[in-house]
Amino acid sequence: MPVATLAEWSAYFASHPDAHILQSAGWGELKSHFGWKPIRFINGDTGAQVLIRQLPLGQKMAYLPMGPLGNDWSPLMGEIDQYCLQAGITFLKVEPDEGINLLDIETRLPGYISSPQMIQPQRTIIIDLADTDENLLARMKQKTRYNIGLARKKDITVQPWADIAGFHHMMLTTGERDTFGIHSLDYYRRAYDLFHPGGVCELFAAFHEGEALAALMVFVAGKRAWYLYGASGNQKRHLMPTYLLQWEAMLWAKNRGCLRYDLWGVPDHDEDFLENHFNERHNGLWGVYRFKRGFGGKLTRLPGAFDRVYQKLPYRVYKLYIRLFRQGG
Repeated sequence: MPVATLAEWSAYFASHPDAHILQSAGWGELKSHFGWKPIRFINGDTGAQVLIRQLPLGQKMAYLPMGPLGNDWSPLMGEIDQYCLQAGITFLKVEPDEGINLLDIETRLPGYISSPQMIQPQRTIIIDLADTDENLLARMKQKTRYNIGLARKKDITVQPWADIAGFHHMMLTTGERDTFGIHSLDYYRRAYDLFHPGGVCELFAAFHEGEALAALMVFVAGKRAWYLYGASGNQKRHLMPTYLLQWEAMLWAKNRGCLRYDLWGVPDHDEDFLENHFNERHNGLWGVYRFKRGFGGKLTRLPGAFDRVYQKLPYRVYKLYIRLFRQGG
């Protein structure tokens, strides 16, 4: 069975410049510290990093985020099936990356069922960076451009920041204000320590008179960048630090050769519904949609989640558990 070593997977991932950051070796190592076990498979030019974790009642799930990589999935998925059966996995959840046509899913993932339970946000906004700075600004909403300029006029500055504890404290404030969950301090510290030394992650903060007002963590792989974590304090929000902060992060990614910048996560509704309701709804991802919509990106929906069930009764118990205890508003 072609289970790859960490070094083999790192080399394989580097040869696929369009691969998602969640398929990187670093991401698997990050998740290994928080209850997941990464297993990497390579079959010819096709590969996948699969994460395995324990579920309640002694069950186990496998999770393949934003993959597989490559085009001919069939031999690889057969190898993953064999591994999961031997390991006593209850089910395998696959969340393919964007660009996979839903009509192809049945061919690429035969025997899988569509699942309403996604681990990653299904809808996002992606900004095309392959343009001049002037044109990027021109595509933004007028208010967003204005707020970027306002922050500059009010002497907001943006620079790299290494204060992970300060960032986590700011995340706590943001999570409480906008009613969404956040990771632990150790999680953000490990993410920074794993990705920052290789130059594929930066923590930026917006400052005013020496005080950090907002911060974000951006990641790069190949020609893509992802704004995965962002936070802001409750002070001086009228100075619009988050707008200049996001713009500077976009420019950083563009200067590193990225062609696309993923704003990572908005409510899973079509654009008309989002535009008609963003002013009246503020909880969870609604709280950030109003901000993200202004940067001139394209609303994009991932194919969804698809489950391969190996143990039917425990899988039904898992779905019941999710419905009763995990689903939020």
